[in-house]
Amino acid sequence: MDPLSDLLRTLRLSGGVFLDASFTAPWCILAQMSPEDCAPMPPPAQLIAYHYVVAGRFWLQVDGEPPVRLEAGDIVLLPRNDAHRLGSTLDLPPVDAGRLVQPPGDDGLARISHGGGGEPVRLLCGFLGSAMRDSPFLASLPRVLTFSLGDGASGEWIASSFRFAARELRGGSVTMLSRLSELLFLEAARRYLGSLGPGQSGWLAGLRDPVIGRALALMHGTPADPWTAAALARAAGLSRSAFAERFAKLIGESPMGYLGRWRLSMAADRLRQGQPITRIAQETGYGSVAAFTRAFSRAHGVPPAAWRGAGARASGATH
Repeated sequence: MDPLSDLLRTLRLSGGVFLDASFTAPWCILAQMSPEDCAPMPPPAQLIAYHYVVAGRFWLQVDGEPPVRLEAGDIVLLPRNDAHRLGSTLDLPPVDAGRLVQPPGDDGLARISHGGGGEPVRLLCGFLGSAMRDSPFLASLPRVLTFSLGDGASGEWIASSFRFAARELRGGSVTMLSRLSELLFLEAARRYLGSLGPGQSGWLAGLRDPVIGRALALMHGTPADPWTAAALARAAGLSRSAFAERFAKLIGESPMGYLGRWRLSMAADRLRQGQPITRIAQETGYGSVAAFTRAFSRAHGVPPAAWRGAGARASGATH
């Protein structure tokens, strides 16, 4: 079992590429993905933006973070879709990228061509959409995640596929780029986990731990199973007491406390989607609607039906 792959499956990721952008120095833009960029896909619960640098070099910065220098072959991901500036220099007043976008061509990609005529840069801009709104994995990642596709065998395979698709950008190539979006996120996540130092705690440290990572994958992958701390310990290959101690040390709470929060987070997400409460109770591991309602009411202060109604009214008020 690969805990990271199993956990990413629970995010229900779907990927795409929506923009082919060319710039010439000097230039500086302000960018942030919108749900409309995902069309014709339905807007996902959570967006992850990324840029693949086909040619050239430039700077990228999210407010509150240091600037990052990027060059051909690099990937930068923004796991929380933060607004960000990109440019040959970040000292210029940024132009809103939305004002520069040209309508999609026959290949389905929108385009930008902008700048002062100097050193060229070309980017492919894409997204990953997650059906889960409150993923602890995405919340644990840094706001900006970068790596070079030139590092390692898997990176070279993805890079060569991107280069081929970037040359073609017709029909099936866009479909291939969509699949590559998902693969590159997995690659980025693996590299980031591998870069964490020893002795750290937190959700990502738990995922990297072979014992706790297996337990997290089980809880996220099959939340409806009748898990107990003893059952999780057996599946992870430890005694109950050793497992509970190790889980609490890395994750910061008990296994059953964590599982309860994850189940209710899933339930809230499905309530937003309008799924029937009976089905939600069954798929999140509660023995009955009554048991689910009690647990949800303790966590949120109102029963599921009232919570969903309040959320729907709030959503309607913002549109």
